[in-house]
Amino acid sequence: MTGHLITFEGIDFCGKSLQARLLCDHLKSIGLPVSFMREPGGTKISEKIREVLLDRANEQMVKETELLLYSAARAQMIRSEILPVLAQDHVVICDRYYDSTVAYQGYGRQIDLEFIKKLNNFVVGKIRPDLTFLIDLEPGLAAERNKVNGGKVDRLEKEGTDFQRKVRAGYLEIAAEKDNKMRFIVIDGNQPVDEIQTEVRRCVQDRLNLS
Repeated sequence: MTGHLITFEGIDFCGKSLQARLLCDHLKSIGLPVSFMREPGGTKISEKIREVLLDRANEQMVKETELLLYSAARAQMIRSEILPVLAQDHVVICDRYYDSTVAYQGYGRQIDLEFIKKLNNFVVGKIRPDLTFLIDLEPGLAAERNKVNGGKVDRLEKEGTDFQRKVRAGYLEIAAEKDNKMRFIVIDGNQPVDEIQTEVRRCVQDRLNLS
Protein backbone atom coordinates (compact mmCIF):
# COMPACT_ATOMS: atom_id res chain seq x y z
CA MET A 1 0.00 0.00 0.00
CA THR A 2 1.19 3.50 -0.78
CA GLY A 3 0.27 6.60 1.19
CA HIS A 4 -3.14 8.14 0.58
CA LEU A 5 -4.59 11.56 1.36
CA ILE A 6 -8.32 11.66 2.18
CA THR A 7 -9.92 15.05 2.83
CA PHE A 8 -13.26 16.10 4.29
CA GLU A 9 -14.96 19.33 3.24
CA GLY A 10 -18.20 21.18 3.89
CA ILE A 11 -19.74 24.25 5.47
CA ASP A 12 -19.47 24.88 9.20
CA PHE A 13 -21.45 22.46 11.40
CA CYS A 14 -22.11 20.03 8.54
CA GLY A 15 -20.64 17.10 10.50
CA LYS A 16 -17.48 16.60 8.46
CA SER A 17 -15.11 16.70 11.45
CA LEU A 18 -16.99 13.91 13.18
CA GLN A 19 -17.00 11.80 10.03
CA ALA A 20 -13.26 12.36 9.54
CA ARG A 21 -12.58 11.23 13.13
CA LEU A 22 -14.83 8.19 12.79
CA LEU A 23 -13.04 7.10 9.62
CA CYS A 24 -9.67 7.61 11.29
CA ASP A 25 -10.72 5.44 14.24
CA HIS A 26 -12.07 2.76 11.91
CA LEU A 27 -8.92 2.53 9.81
CA LYS A 28 -6.78 2.37 12.95
CA SER A 29 -8.99 -0.42 14.29
CA ILE A 30 -8.25 -2.58 11.25
CA GLY A 31 -4.52 -2.04 11.62
CA LEU A 32 -3.76 0.66 9.07
CA PRO A 33 -1.21 3.40 9.80
CA VAL A 34 -3.30 6.58 9.94
CA SER A 35 -2.45 10.21 10.62
CA PHE A 36 -5.16 12.79 11.34
CA MET A 37 -4.68 16.47 10.45
CA ARG A 38 -6.89 19.53 10.61
CA GLU A 39 -6.86 22.86 8.86
CA PRO A 40 -5.77 25.33 9.83
CA GLY A 41 -3.43 23.56 12.23
CA GLY A 42 -1.44 20.37 12.44
CA THR A 43 1.86 21.92 13.55
CA LYS A 44 2.87 24.36 16.31
CA ILE A 45 3.23 27.16 13.78
CA SER A 46 -0.01 26.32 11.99
CA GLU A 47 -1.94 26.11 15.27
CA LYS A 48 -0.75 29.61 16.22
CA ILE A 49 -1.98 30.84 12.84
CA ARG A 50 -5.29 29.08 13.55
CA GLU A 51 -5.67 31.03 16.77
CA VAL A 52 -5.24 34.31 14.88
CA LEU A 53 -7.63 33.31 12.10
CA LEU A 54 -10.47 32.12 14.31
CA ASP A 55 -10.22 34.63 17.15
CA ARG A 56 -13.36 36.79 17.16
CA ALA A 57 -11.24 39.66 18.47
CA ASN A 58 -9.67 39.87 14.99
CA GLU A 59 -12.82 41.07 13.23
CA GLN A 60 -10.78 43.77 11.49
CA MET A 61 -8.86 41.15 9.49
CA VAL A 62 -9.16 41.83 5.75
CA LYS A 63 -9.93 39.03 3.32
CA GLU A 64 -6.50 39.16 1.69
CA THR A 65 -4.79 38.60 5.04
CA GLU A 66 -7.19 35.76 5.76
CA LEU A 67 -6.38 34.05 2.47
CA LEU A 68 -2.62 34.28 2.97
CA LEU A 69 -2.75 33.09 6.57
CA TYR A 70 -4.72 29.98 5.62
CA SER A 71 -2.23 29.30 2.85
CA ALA A 72 0.73 29.80 5.19
CA ALA A 73 -0.70 27.34 7.74
CA ARG A 74 -1.28 24.78 4.97
CA ALA A 75 2.22 25.16 3.55
CA GLN A 76 3.73 24.50 6.97
CA MET A 77 1.52 21.47 7.65
CA ILE A 78 2.22 19.86 4.29
CA ARG A 79 5.98 20.09 4.56
CA SER A 80 6.30 19.39 8.28
CA GLU A 81 3.66 16.69 8.69
CA ILE A 82 1.89 15.39 5.59
CA LEU A 83 4.88 14.75 3.32
CA PRO A 84 6.85 12.74 5.93
CA VAL A 85 3.95 10.44 6.84
CA LEU A 86 2.87 9.90 3.23
CA ALA A 87 6.45 8.81 2.58
CA GLN A 88 5.92 6.17 5.29
CA ASP A 89 2.82 4.88 3.46
CA HIS A 90 0.36 6.29 5.98
CA VAL A 91 -3.24 7.14 5.25
CA VAL A 92 -3.61 10.86 5.98
CA ILE A 93 -7.10 12.07 6.86
CA CYS A 94 -7.37 15.84 6.74
CA ASP A 95 -10.28 17.88 8.09
CA ARG A 96 -10.30 20.59 5.36
CA TYR A 97 -7.67 21.20 2.69
CA TYR A 98 -7.25 23.57 -0.25
CA ASP A 99 -10.84 23.17 -1.46
CA SER A 100 -11.88 25.08 1.66
CA THR A 101 -9.87 28.06 0.48
CA VAL A 102 -11.57 28.03 -2.91
CA ALA A 103 -15.01 27.73 -1.29
CA TYR A 104 -14.58 30.19 1.59
CA GLN A 105 -12.18 32.81 0.29
CA GLY A 106 -13.10 32.38 -3.38
CA TYR A 107 -16.85 31.92 -3.44
CA GLY A 108 -17.53 33.28 0.05
CA ARG A 109 -15.18 36.30 0.11
CA GLN A 110 -15.27 36.80 -3.67
CA ILE A 111 -11.48 36.80 -4.10
CA ASP A 112 -10.42 36.04 -7.69
CA LEU A 113 -10.70 32.29 -8.21
CA GLU A 114 -7.84 32.05 -10.68
CA PHE A 115 -5.50 33.77 -8.24
CA ILE A 116 -6.57 31.39 -5.46
CA LYS A 117 -5.99 28.36 -7.67
CA LYS A 118 -2.50 29.61 -8.56
CA LEU A 119 -1.76 30.20 -4.88
CA ASN A 120 -3.05 26.73 -4.00
CA ASN A 121 -0.83 25.19 -6.67
CA PHE A 122 2.18 26.98 -5.18
CA VAL A 123 1.31 25.88 -1.64
CA VAL A 124 0.40 22.21 -2.15
CA GLY A 125 2.62 21.25 -5.08
CA LYS A 126 1.91 17.62 -5.94
CA ILE A 127 0.20 16.81 -2.64
CA ARG A 128 -3.36 16.39 -3.91
CA PRO A 129 -6.13 14.38 -2.26
CA ASP A 130 -6.83 10.90 -3.56
CA LEU A 131 -10.40 11.20 -2.31
CA THR A 132 -12.49 14.11 -1.01
CA PHE A 133 -15.76 13.81 0.87
CA LEU A 134 -18.10 16.81 0.68
CA ILE A 135 -20.62 16.53 3.50
CA ASP A 136 -23.37 18.65 1.99
CA LEU A 137 -25.89 20.32 4.28
CA GLU A 138 -28.27 23.25 3.90
CA PRO A 139 -26.90 26.19 5.95
CA GLY A 140 -30.15 26.65 7.88
CA LEU A 141 -29.97 23.07 9.14
CA ALA A 142 -26.30 23.50 10.01
CA ALA A 143 -27.13 26.62 12.04
CA GLU A 144 -29.84 24.73 13.93
CA ARG A 145 -27.36 21.99 14.77
CA ASN A 146 -25.00 24.55 16.22
CA LYS A 147 -27.76 26.01 18.39
CA VAL A 148 -28.48 22.55 19.80
CA ASN A 149 -24.76 22.14 20.58
CA GLY A 150 -24.46 25.42 22.46
CA GLY A 151 -24.27 28.01 19.69
CA LYS A 152 -20.62 29.00 20.09
CA VAL A 153 -19.01 30.38 16.94
CA ASP A 154 -15.53 31.53 15.90
CA ARG A 155 -14.65 34.43 13.59
CA LEU A 156 -15.53 32.55 10.38
CA GLU A 157 -18.53 30.69 11.76
CA LYS A 158 -20.20 33.92 12.85
CA GLU A 159 -20.57 35.08 9.22
CA GLY A 160 -24.08 33.62 9.14
CA THR A 161 -26.26 31.63 6.76
CA ASP A 162 -26.01 33.97 3.74
CA PHE A 163 -22.24 33.58 3.72
CA GLN A 164 -22.54 29.83 4.24
CA ARG A 165 -24.94 29.60 1.28
CA LYS A 166 -22.27 31.15 -0.94
CA VAL A 167 -19.71 28.70 0.43
CA ARG A 168 -22.03 25.72 -0.08
CA ALA A 169 -22.77 26.77 -3.66
CA GLY A 170 -19.04 27.09 -4.21
CA TYR A 171 -18.37 23.61 -2.89
CA LEU A 172 -20.98 22.10 -5.19
CA GLU A 173 -19.45 23.90 -8.18
CA ILE A 174 -15.97 22.70 -7.21
CA ALA A 175 -17.19 19.12 -6.89
CA ALA A 176 -18.87 19.29 -10.30
CA GLU A 177 -15.78 20.53 -12.15
CA LYS A 178 -14.49 18.09 -14.74
CA ASP A 179 -11.09 17.71 -13.09
CA ASN A 180 -12.69 17.04 -9.68
CA LYS A 181 -15.59 14.69 -10.44
CA MET A 182 -13.59 11.52 -9.84
CA ARG A 183 -12.06 12.82 -6.62
CA PHE A 184 -15.18 14.17 -4.93
CA ILE A 185 -17.88 12.16 -3.21
CA VAL A 186 -20.87 14.35 -2.28
CA ILE A 187 -22.83 12.95 0.67
CA ASP A 188 -26.14 14.19 2.05
CA GLY A 189 -25.23 15.52 5.48
CA ASN A 190 -28.82 15.35 6.70
CA GLN A 191 -28.60 11.59 7.17
CA PRO A 192 -27.92 9.85 10.50
CA VAL A 193 -24.26 9.83 11.51
CA ASP A 194 -23.88 6.06 11.21
CA GLU A 195 -25.40 5.99 7.71
CA ILE A 196 -23.00 8.68 6.52
CA GLN A 197 -20.07 6.80 8.03
CA THR A 198 -21.15 3.56 6.34
CA GLU A 199 -21.16 5.35 2.99
CA VAL A 200 -17.77 6.93 3.71
CA ARG A 201 -16.19 3.56 4.55
CA ARG A 202 -17.70 1.92 1.47
CA CYS A 203 -16.33 4.64 -0.80
CA VAL A 204 -12.88 4.44 0.79
CA GLN A 205 -12.84 0.69 0.26
CA ASP A 206 -14.08 0.94 -3.33
CA ARG A 207 -11.83 3.81 -4.39
CA LEU A 208 -8.63 3.14 -2.46
CA ASN A 209 -8.94 -0.58 -1.72
CA LEU A 210 -8.01 -0.14 1.91
CA SER A 211 -8.54 -3.28 3.99
